[in-house]
Amino acid sequence: MIAIAAACSASSFAQAPAAVDTQLAFSHPNQMVDIGGRRLNLYCSGSGTNTVIFDSPSGMAGWVWYAVQPEIAKQTRACIFDRAGLGFSDPAERPNISENVVEDLHAALGKAGIAPPYVLVGNSFGGGNIQLFTYRYPNEVQGLVLVEAQHEDEMDRINVVSKGKLKEMNAMQAEYSKTCATQSEKGFAPGSELFTNCTGGFQPQFGRALNAAYLASLTSPAYWRARNAEEDAFETSNAQLRAARRPFGDLPLMVLTRGVSPYAIPGKPQSELNKATEKENFIIQQEMAALSTRSTQRVVPGAGHIIQVDKPQAVIKAIKDLLAQIKP
Repeated sequence: MIAIAAACSASSFAQAPAAVDTQLAFSHPNQMVDIGGRRLNLYCSGSGTNTVIFDSPSGMAGWVWYAVQPEIAKQTRACIFDRAGLGFSDPAERPNISENVVEDLHAALGKAGIAPPYVLVGNSFGGGNIQLFTYRYPNEVQGLVLVEAQHEDEMDRINVVSKGKLKEMNAMQAEYSKTCATQSEKGFAPGSELFTNCTGGFQPQFGRALNAAYLASLTSPAYWRARNAEEDAFETSNAQLRAARRPFGDLPLMVLTRGVSPYAIPGKPQSELNKATEKENFIIQQEMAALSTRSTQRVVPGAGHIIQVDKPQAVIKAIKDLLAQIKP
């Protein structure tokens, strides 16, 4: 779900497996691509006929794919990027609505000389962005992997079955994000309650260099401006995806769906509202899978909304299985 990425990022990261040395590549700017007076951070490694491009959940930089991208790069070229104002990318005067993200990414790939065909992988908000990219540039995309991807109507549909709880939670999250933004202007005191709640604090699965980059980003005013503008514009992004929506034809498509509810309280019985929410989420994901005649939907046991962190091997396998369907 779109908003869960913001609300649950710290807990999802905390459950991740131990870090590996390849994460060092995510701890500093890589290829800073000028797309017209500002730069987008792009990191690619590996080589192959197809290039796999990753887009991240709302408010998250490309380093959320640290456990997946290096494994895919062993088979083909794999690239992460930071949306404007996130990670190492320069901020933009406009918000990261989906059409702007698609425009930025397409421009960066062109300027960097990274030619299609592309396989696009996106989680949550990033999953909505890569769907819109596919609609805008259908001849450049050879496959999609939707990881708990955004659907244009999911916010309203989940809100109905949760009897208004989703929008209530999102409103609380938005208000707290404003508090974090205000504090970022003043400066966070390391170890304080606001520091921990706004950033998630030190991430045990990250090495020293990536932790330093992660915390530097999440304590900066520029990050909170970009993040809040991105989330404030969700309805606009949904409208853009809704207007573009049509079947994907026979495009190879993988849909990964969470097996663990991000709303469940550990150790407590699942409520009826929670069951209804998870049922509707599955149906929405199922509907996205039905958009292609060459699709597979997989429920990932033990994974919440940020599947690439909770169960990276499931995402790696899905990408490799999809690549196997594409003719060289």
